[in-house]
Amino acid sequence: MVNGAYLDNAATTKVKPAVVAEAVMAAMNSFGNSGRDTGSSALSADRVIYDARERLAKLFNCTSPKQVVFTSNSTEALNCAIRGIFKKGDHVISSMMEHNAVLRPLNDLEEEGVSHTLIGTDEKGCLLYDDIEKNIKENTRGMVFTHASNLTGNANDLYRLGEIAKKHGLVFIVDASQTAAVLPIDMQAMNIDVVCFTGHKGLYGPQGTGGMAVREGLYIKPLKSGGTGILSYLKTQPEEMPTHLECGTMNGHGIAGLDAALKWIDETGVENIHKKEAALARRFYDSLKDIKCIKFYGDYSTDDRAAVIALNIGDYDSAEVSDELESVYNISTRPGAHCAPMMHTALGTVDQGAVRFSFSYFNTEEEVDYAVAALRKMTENV
Repeated sequence: MVNGAYLDNAATTKVKPAVVAEAVMAAMNSFGNSGRDTGSSALSADRVIYDARERLAKLFNCTSPKQVVFTSNSTEALNCAIRGIFKKGDHVISSMMEHNAVLRPLNDLEEEGVSHTLIGTDEKGCLLYDDIEKNIKENTRGMVFTHASNLTGNANDLYRLGEIAKKHGLVFIVDASQTAAVLPIDMQAMNIDVVCFTGHKGLYGPQGTGGMAVREGLYIKPLKSGGTGILSYLKTQPEEMPTHLECGTMNGHGIAGLDAALKWIDETGVENIHKKEAALARRFYDSLKDIKCIKFYGDYSTDDRAAVIALNIGDYDSAEVSDELESVYNISTRPGAHCAPMMHTALGTVDQGAVRFSFSYFNTEEEVDYAVAALRKMTENV
């Protein structure tokens, strides 16, 4: 019998494939320092880290595993890409849908002479594509767009965005925090220059893992510099990838867990993972959509979206609703602003926030039905 549910997978997937923890523990008991010596322990770490690069390159259709760079999360990857590509005098196009991991670096760069324009959304939070080309200027250097909103779950059309970037010769950076291994991402077909990802969400890996896949030939100024284990007499960071954008000891233990998760994803299939997550989200939405006091945010006309559903109950503060779900029903959700201030501004939910339910492959129909029953009970007298 279900007596609770973890429905905050857009923040982090709590339940991972069993092989992930097993791989982390095995690595902790066997790994040396990757790239720092020639002993068997270090070589074991080298092999697993390279295997993870290969799997990620395949997942995103990146041309070479050497173009896959590891970071601690997608926030670090986005900072590396945004700060390392754009410079004084550049103009960047992004959107109201973005997470603060995009917005704050862009705001910081304003002080360095980099301007940006945020493309708006319609009443359902869908991107206004026609406004993009209207805002391209002579000094527009690139575009930074999320693949799917972490608030509404609405997914952007990367093919369409990539075509715009290609037409105007712009660098195209994608925030795939909510969609890596959930929705298809093809760097070649979609004309993507950089895909930034995190390991602890749809990739089902450990926290503290993430990275980016970078188009060959694109120069990114390193966010950090330091020891690399090679070319130690150079005064500056080596130019070859991935060393150019990596320094210091790798998170080998975490990457081992991520590699195990990637193997599981290969075996399970991205399409099958998305199909199950979408079915759970659809079951939840369809069971509640006719309750008048519940307001949903986002476009539910398609399942080509992240398995994320945001809602409010009447005029109740989202934190109050989320707290009752946790304290009374043992259901974990995310209230508030979700690090997406402009999306809340667009939706008119700055003061109230929203309660976000997000589903993973390891959730069950029974958990969905339990959450539905809880919300029905909570709205009986509203």
